[in-house]
Amino acid sequence: MEARLQLLPLSSIEDDFSSLFFNFNTLLLSNPNPNPRRIPIPTFSSTSLRFSPRSTSRALLKDLPTFDRAVIGAAAGAIAGAFTYVCLLPIDAVKTKLQTKGAADLYSSALDAALHTLRTEGPVGFYRGVSAVLVGSATSSAIYFGTCELGKSVLSQLPSFPQILIPPTAGAMGNIVSSAIMVPKELITQRMQAGARGRSWEVMLRILEKDGVLGLYAGYSATLLRNIPAGVLSYSSFEYLKAFVLSRTGKSHLEPLQSVCCGALAGAISASLTTPLDVVKTRLMTQARGETGNKISVVVRQIMAEEGLAGFARGIGPRVLHSACFAALGYCAFETARLTIHQYVQQRQAEAANALA
Repeated sequence: MEARLQLLPLSSIEDDFSSLFFNFNTLLLSNPNPNPRRIPIPTFSSTSLRFSPRSTSRALLKDLPTFDRAVIGAAAGAIAGAFTYVCLLPIDAVKTKLQTKGAADLYSSALDAALHTLRTEGPVGFYRGVSAVLVGSATSSAIYFGTCELGKSVLSQLPSFPQILIPPTAGAMGNIVSSAIMVPKELITQRMQAGARGRSWEVMLRILEKDGVLGLYAGYSATLLRNIPAGVLSYSSFEYLKAFVLSRTGKSHLEPLQSVCCGALAGAISASLTTPLDVVKTRLMTQARGETGNKISVVVRQIMAEEGLAGFARGIGPRVLHSACFAALGYCAFETARLTIHQYVQQRQAEAANALA
C-alpha cells in the first residue's frame, strides 16, 4: 500500500521548517509500492499525467490553479537548477576545455584535460564562474520549469491538441524562454573555463565594453539550435518514461530512485544526439566575435577543415556523462522539491480552512 506522508501541525516559522524537513526526509526514505498493479497507460495533462478513472491515484497539483502550478514548478526548478549545476560544474569545465579551438593539440582525452586543469589551476580551476552558474542556473531553471508547467497546463486544456505532443511542445517552450537568461550565464562561465581571468562580473564587464549587450548573446542562435532539440528530447524522454513507470505503480509521483533512473536515461539520449550542436555552440561562445562573424556556417566549415567529422564529436564522453548526471540529479531534485512544496501548500490551505470553520 502506498506510503503517505504525515504532516506535522504548523503554528510558527519553526514548525513550518520542521514540517518541510520531515516531508522531505519521509519522501526520500519511502519505499516503492511492493505490489504494483497493471493499469491503463496514462495520458499527459497539466500535471504530467492524468490517470484513467480506474486508477485510485490523484495527479500531483491537479487541484491547483494553472498559475499556482507554474509558480510551484518555477520554485522547484530554481532549487533543482542551482543544486545540479553547481554539483556538475567540474564535468562541464572539462567538456568546455575539450571543445575550445585548439583543444585537440592540448589534450589527448577528457582525463588528460582534467589532470591538466588540476595541475595548472588546482581544484578551484573546476569551479571557475561558479557565481554566474549559481545565479544564472537558478533563474533559468525557474523560468524553464515554470514555463514547462504552464505550457502543459494550457495545452492539456485544448481538446484538439494531441496528448502525445504535450511534453515536446512544453519542453520547446521552456527552452526558448529560458535561453534568454541561460546564454549570458553560460557564455561568461565558458569564457572563464577557457582561461578568461577575473571574477564573473569582471568578465561580463569586459564583454560589454568590447562587444556591447549583443556580446552576451554570442552563440544564442546556436544555443537555441542545440537546446530546443536537446530540451525536447530530454524533457519528452523523461515524461514518457515517467508515464510508463507511474502507469505500472499507480502512484501520483515518482520515487527518488525512479526519478534518478528516468532522468539519467533521458539525459544520455539527449546528449548523445545533440553533441555536434553543442560543439558549434561552444566554439561560438569561446572565440572572439570577429573570428567567425558569429555565424554558425563559418564555424561548421572551420571545424570540418581543421578536424573533419570527428571534430563534431569532441567532448561527447564528458557531455553524455554530464547530461546523464545532470538530468538524474535535476529531475530527482525537481520532483522531490515540487512534491514537498505541493504538500506544504495543501497543509497550509487545510489549516486555513479549519481556522475559518
